Amino acid sequence: MQKHKLIIGTALVTGLMLGGAVVVFDQQQVEAARTDMVDNSNHNGVMTVGNYTAMRNQYGVKAMTTKISEGTYYVDPTAKPDIQAAQQAGLYVNGYYFCRYTNIAQAKAEAQFAVSQAKADGLPVNAVLCADIESSQQRGLSTGENDLCISAMKQVVEAGGYRFDVYSMASWGDSVLPWKDIGWIASYPFNLNRDLFTHGHAWQFRSDQYFNGSYGKFDVSQLYDNFFTGGQNKNAVISNNDTHNVGKNTGKQQNQMNTTKNSANTSSDEDYSQNGTFTVNTTLNIRTAPSTSAAVVGSYAPGESLIYDHVYIRDGYAWARYMSYSGQYHYVAMGRMGGEEYGTRQVYSNRTYTVQSGDTLSGIARQLGVSVSYLVSKNGINNANLIYVGETLKY
Repeated sequence: MQKHKLIIGTALVTGLMLGGAVVVFDQQQVEAARTDMVDNSNHNGVMTVGNYTAMRNQYGVKAMTTKISEGTYYVDPTAKPDIQAAQQAGLYVNGYYFCRYTNIAQAKAEAQFAVSQAKADGLPVNAVLCADIESSQQRGLSTGENDLCISAMKQVVEAGGYRFDVYSMASWGDSVLPWKDIGWIASYPFNLNRDLFTHGHAWQFRSDQYFNGSYGKFDVSQLYDNFFTGGQNKNAVISNNDTHNVGKNTGKQQNQMNTTKNSANTSSDEDYSQNGTFTVNTTLNIRTAPSTSAAVVGSYAPGESLIYDHVYIRDGYAWARYMSYSGQYHYVAMGRMGGEEYGTRQVYSNRTYTVQSGDTLSGIARQLGVSVSYLVSKNGINNANLIYVGETLKY
């Protein structure tokens, strides 16, 4: 699957003037900002699972943030189906509400309206619910007044079980809103060959992105951390055909692999229960099955880790199985049997966590570095919103 990226051609050498023509000695293609997150609303129509899957597979989109409401009078009718479709496509989902407040009371009312509607739309607890602050009403307030309104909204949103952030234009930083309040920053420079506003969670770098098979123009953002991916590794769900180690060996490496597969101590159809952490030392594909012919749904970069719960030996490779954020099992090759290792394992016996007062399953998952789906599956939990103080969870 081809991952589309914006490419900017830049001449590195000015060149010489020969006979009235400029001869360019060298030209480089510079990768622009990544399309990590897309935000949309009713102007894009009702999105389908196929739309979001294509965004994920072809463009590397990891997260979707949809419009929930505006002021205290408008509910976006596409939010609920968009959330459902994006979740089914394996994307992280978030929401935003467009602000019209002019005082603290109105700001709180808009946040309460958004929280209520987000719950009705099925936005998961612990997702980001972002205040979109860019209207003329807020421009008419002082920076201090906006800061107080933002603080009030943050309390309401967090009390509703969501994580809070502020989206606004870079030009408003410290002129209308305090820079410290803005975590999602919009700025659309002509050249996209360097990262901007890296102090924030995300940089929205364009508002006119087209995606194959989807309707209309989209706002797209580059993520700098895991805030909009629920604290989970933002790189773990990228579709990326540039990863190379598994299933693409040629020449001498391929001959070594064939020799390994034929050795007496490397069965191609074994598995065993093992829990541990695997830290990769090279770029590795994430696949939907323990096979080099299975679909690639992402990649791990050197230094990143995963917690696995089972090991499979297939076709001369040792595969680690883990539960992804989307609730599906994914697989990563840890090395060739009798050959190269692709990282290091830390094997451990069954680990447990005792539920404390005030704990939530999503909070425990973040603390332990696993997904909610993993804990649900591992412990046979029927209701992810119902856990008990003193309960012991395996992970």
